[in-house]
Amino acid sequence: MKEVKIYTEYITLGQFLKWCRIVETGGQAKNLILAGKVKVNGEIELHRSRKLKHGDVVEIDGEKYVVMVGE
Repeated sequence: MKEVKIYTEYITLGQFLKWCRIVETGGQAKNLILAGKVKVNGEIELHRSRKLKHGDVVEIDGEKYVVMVGE
């Protein structure tokens, strides 16, 4: 599981996918999410505006990323 540091209280799922360089554009993030290929905390997530906070786990193609709030 990869730890991904963010420097705000939360980040949206679409922004997170770009931050991790999983996708390059918001459109690519939207398509990936709407295709049902992204899980948040073990559940398929279909909203790119989903707010991710410290400790949330995002899974794409079997790869897991944990959100860590850094300073």
